Amino acid sequence: MSMRVCREVDLRFAITLHFKPVTNVFWCSLNQFFRFQVSRFMFEGREIKLCPSCAAFITMNPGYAGRTELPDNLKALFRPMSMMVPDYKLIAEVILYSEGFESSKTLALKMTQMYKLCSEQLSRQDHYDFGMRALKSVLVMAGALKRENADKPEDVVLIRALKDSNLPKFLVQDAVLFQVNFSNILIRGPAILQDLFPGVVLPEHDYGHFQAVIEEVTASFGLQVVPQQVTKVIQFYETLLVRHGVMLVGPTGGGKTTVYKILAKTLGNLHAEGLGEENPVYQPVKSYVLNPKSITMGELYGEVNAATLEWHDGLMAFVVRQTCVDQTADHQWIICDGPVDALWIENMNTVLDDNKMLCLANSERIKLTQYVHMLFEVADLAVASP
Repeated sequence: MSMRVCREVDLRFAITLHFKPVTNVFWCSLNQFFRFQVSRFMFEGREIKLCPSCAAFITMNPGYAGRTELPDNLKALFRPMSMMVPDYKLIAEVILYSEGFESSKTLALKMTQMYKLCSEQLSRQDHYDFGMRALKSVLVMAGALKRENADKPEDVVLIRALKDSNLPKFLVQDAVLFQVNFSNILIRGPAILQDLFPGVVLPEHDYGHFQAVIEEVTASFGLQVVPQQVTKVIQFYETLLVRHGVMLVGPTGGGKTTVYKILAKTLGNLHAEGLGEENPVYQPVKSYVLNPKSITMGELYGEVNAATLEWHDGLMAFVVRQTCVDQTADHQWIICDGPVDALWIENMNTVLDDNKMLCLANSERIKLTQYVHMLFEVADLAVASP
């Protein structure tokens, strides 16, 4: 059993959650145990018979904001375990094989080398991620593109996945180093993609009617149609197809809100045209906007009433429940507008990973549906955890 430890967990809930693992011979993993800042841990004077096979694990990363080191006297009671860097190439090769790529050995080598070059040659940005999670998302996207385009060469499919997954987050100067086919920009020597895949030409994707509707919606908002903004809307749309959590990063007035509003209106218009059956993604959008930093952690996720010991949902828990009980195929966008830091975003770990589960301090878990997306509008990620 895995439990997320946070400040909202009181003694009564801790006893309820830990009595069963000890007496029923199964393991309990305390995730983020260092958040539980208490001086002593007691079971109300109750003597519990321990099973020899029970075990306790602590996972921690004290480098984040709002964290503390594990005390030495407690650390001495646990056996430390060192972690080694996984073999990215081998993992990529196996996943590509499972996705149907015949030349997975060569493609895995090129892909891991590309991420290595990106981490070395591109600028240092807080939102850049060239680790295992980023690699896995590209592999999953490549597998989906492979099934949709079985007649296309495998290297072309992989390049398309690499571009669609990475270009939206790159700065202009880094995008040029990544690929050189940007208009009015010239650099000396080949870019990273051209260097690893020489002679491979990626055909431009025609968005046709979808792009036309985007331009119509932009004009209906009283805005001038700018190619760069249309491109960002398309990139935002493609990112939503493969990730349920997306961050729109940029300064105030940079167009983050406009981008998601244009896409929401575009999807609604396409559904109104009767194209929802042709493409199930073309569905209306219901959005819920909140500012997590404007309220306390208890008001955001929920807390126990100290007097009655009753649980009260926070704003995030309430909104997630509302989206999950919706029986329609409409998109549900939960938009967090405001700074992102480790003090509140860490509780969203299980929401943003493959579990898609909101874990509350009362041990309740709410599973997100396939129609729910978490969006974040932030100026930067300087204080956000990886």
